[in-house]
Amino acid sequence: MTFSFRKLTPLATGRDVAEIVNNCVDGKFNVTGDVTLTNSATSTAVTDIRVSAQSYINFQPTTADGASELAAGTMYISSQGKQTFTITHANDTTTRSFRYVVLG
Repeated sequence: MTFSFRKLTPLATGRDVAEIVNNCVDGKFNVTGDVTLTNSATSTAVTDIRVSAQSYINFQPTTADGASELAAGTMYISSQGKQTFTITHANDTTTRSFRYVVLG
């Protein structure tokens, strides 16, 4: 998994800190990811270094089939732990893609 954000190091300058804080003020919290559900399967595992067992994860469909999956209520997080979560979903062959948010 690749991330499009920069983390601060112990040697960060004031300019580095200001850039990160200003990005947060502008709504760039670095808490999103993308996932496509595995076709012809009933679960999809996601690895994300920001996830913990206590994280809140929410989904936004980015394809019409993803919207249908979410509306059907057949998709849920069946397990979650350090740097990983598993989505249980319908066994289908359509492309069901989502953007997700990790908080906490």
